[in-house]
Amino acid sequence: MAVITSSKSGYQRDRSMRVDSLPEISKHIWETKYRHPTDTCVADTWGRVARAVASVEENAEYWEKQFYELLEDFRFLPGGRILANAGTERTSTTMCNCFVMGTIPDSIEGIFDTVKEAALTQKQGGGVGYDFSTIRPSGAYIKGVESSASGPISFMQVADATCRTIMSAGGRRGAQIGVLRCDHPDIEAFIAAKRGTGALQMFNLSVAITDKFMEAVRDDLPWELVFGGKVYRTVQARQLMDSILRSAYDYAEPGVLFIDTANRLNNLSYCETFAAANPCGEQILPPYGACVLGSINLVRFVCNPFSEGACIDWEDLEDTVGRAVRFLDNVIDISEFPLPQQKAEAVAKRRIGLGFTGLADALIMIGERYGSAEALVTMDCIGNSIALSAYGASYRIGIEKGSFPLFDSVKYMDGTSESFVAHTIADEMMSVSMRNSHLLCVAPTGTTSLLAGNVSSGIEPVFAWEYTRKIRTGTGSETGEHTVQDYAYAMWRSMNGDKVLPPEFVTSADLMPYEHLSMQAAAQKWVDSAISKTINVPTGMAFEDFRDIYTKAWTLGLKGCTAFRPSEKIRGVMVKTEERPTGPKQVPVQTSLPVRPASLSGTTYKIRTPLSPDAFYVTVNNIEDGGSLRPYEVFINTKNLQHFSWIVAMTRLISAVFRREPDPSFLVDELKSIYDPAGGYFKDGVYVPSLPAELGGVIEKHLKALGIGTPVPVEVERVEILPSETVSVLNLCPKCKQPGLVVAEGCERCTRCDYSRCG
Repeated sequence: MAVITSSKSGYQRDRSMRVDSLPEISKHIWETKYRHPTDTCVADTWGRVARAVASVEENAEYWEKQFYELLEDFRFLPGGRILANAGTERTSTTMCNCFVMGTIPDSIEGIFDTVKEAALTQKQGGGVGYDFSTIRPSGAYIKGVESSASGPISFMQVADATCRTIMSAGGRRGAQIGVLRCDHPDIEAFIAAKRGTGALQMFNLSVAITDKFMEAVRDDLPWELVFGGKVYRTVQARQLMDSILRSAYDYAEPGVLFIDTANRLNNLSYCETFAAANPCGEQILPPYGACVLGSINLVRFVCNPFSEGACIDWEDLEDTVGRAVRFLDNVIDISEFPLPQQKAEAVAKRRIGLGFTGLADALIMIGERYGSAEALVTMDCIGNSIALSAYGASYRIGIEKGSFPLFDSVKYMDGTSESFVAHTIADEMMSVSMRNSHLLCVAPTGTTSLLAGNVSSGIEPVFAWEYTRKIRTGTGSETGEHTVQDYAYAMWRSMNGDKVLPPEFVTSADLMPYEHLSMQAAAQKWVDSAISKTINVPTGMAFEDFRDIYTKAWTLGLKGCTAFRPSEKIRGVMVKTEERPTGPKQVPVQTSLPVRPASLSGTTYKIRTPLSPDAFYVTVNNIEDGGSLRPYEVFINTKNLQHFSWIVAMTRLISAVFRREPDPSFLVDELKSIYDPAGGYFKDGVYVPSLPAELGGVIEKHLKALGIGTPVPVEVERVEILPSETVSVLNLCPKCKQPGLVVAEGCERCTRCDYSRCG
């Protein structure tokens, strides 16, 4: 591990950081994600980025040096889009990580304009958040066309398909979050939208929770579901909350946004209102809001690690924070924005998101257990130091360059009266200038943390001390398996050999939910935006114990909360043998394709449609697998040769999925969401949007006849993490198809390959 020299700490580190001195995984991340063809080493990347970000300064040469020192040795980790794009000829990519789309009009034209704007944003690499609460509920009467509305979930399916298409074109998985208010009439359908259906896979889901709703839950009061001033029906608040919690308990979704808390503590409550967040939840933003992100790498400020004299160099940390604020403020001026509305919003408020990473490793290095009383005090001190330094820097830059255009000193002070700012920043400072409306958040840093030597990500505890990861070349060929070690663990082992780990070495599996919540609350006190964090829950926790998590999060003043409990109901989850519940038949994950016997039995379905003069005959053949029948192949036959190429494509693709997926139920939703541009048709009194949609109905009928469609437990290989430990829960990675997907901070990162989502 290459590091720098610090005379204050006496901790000897090497500044050179040559490519060959990086861990293999860090080298791979740099080469495949952040290296520009002109970069010969990591130092070139730092130089390229520093030069570009300093280009807007009057004394560009001075600030280029300052920013290089900021980046050197990964002391400060800009968002990945900044590392990849700053100082390059890529003029069609944004350096902002997160966006929230504009308010969605309740009209076909407005909805599809929003989908188009989201596609343009995703094309440039931005993740997006939507508030679907402005769309009228399913079944509502549409005046003028004498028809019923299809509701927000149907339009979420359109956005889901669009995001999937943009991903396939751009090579990066799109990131989206869909938000619906807790009083929307379709809230119950929204909560259940992803329960084992395979639908909306490009979305995270979150319910916008109000204080009034939480009070109704507390007092067990009725709760009205309202749209446009009309009460559609009334439910019990506690029952609705139980539905949210049960879904989160079984399927890890939806999360919640405490939207009233976020608006109440908003610095700009006088000129904006929040309704949604970015995909990972660290930025709750107004319509067309955007934010550039960066993180302070806390492990670089630990002096004399693993000793009685271990401590944090506060002076160095504060100096680094000040330069990082200026760095991110400059990025606003050099970044492209997908939409003019996003640029106008960013320039008017100059919102940035400075956070930290490596917290868990830093705590280990100073001998404190994550979630302990000592760690909470340290978290409070870190938050205080970063907040004071960041606001002080923004004040000074405001004096020099001018405050953000919508700065109103009186209203700004009023807007921050309930937040930490009023208690920690001098009134005279904020009454004079402020360069940035918001400065702080804690974002996921999965990929950039790997780049920096696999430091612990963001505010999260360490997931595993050591694991094996496959690394592939750009052509897809594997370069072999590489052992990846946590940063603090690797350093401790280099100093102590095979000695037993001290008690401060804890992973997420060793912690209880209240310890996660306490750490998040200690940080939220000092963060003017929000925090991306996952509350990990033991598999065996009873629902009665789980149901208090969101209430505790609200009571603690958090702006959002996401809980993850490993469950056999989540597709691809691995459960240890002793934790695997008994119940219905279990379908094993296929390690190889079943061999087709000479003959198969099946069922033929006849489809008649006004779109064709000839009937379609759909045959689905089954194969016996593990004592049960499942579909193996599909054939479609018709006299009309006009559809020949369409038929060949559909049968081959669907059959390929059948052979590889024990439960191909997600195909039904994909097919049913296809709409014919020429219009659909009515059949047996039901509207069918397209012929593929009717085919989806046929497959759904066949799967139900076979008893397929309910998620069932699966067994997959055990993944060795340490000789004495085994990870109990991992998801299957969508890229390498291996059980190595870590769910944390509302995001995904594969421990087997270089896949990451919103990292």
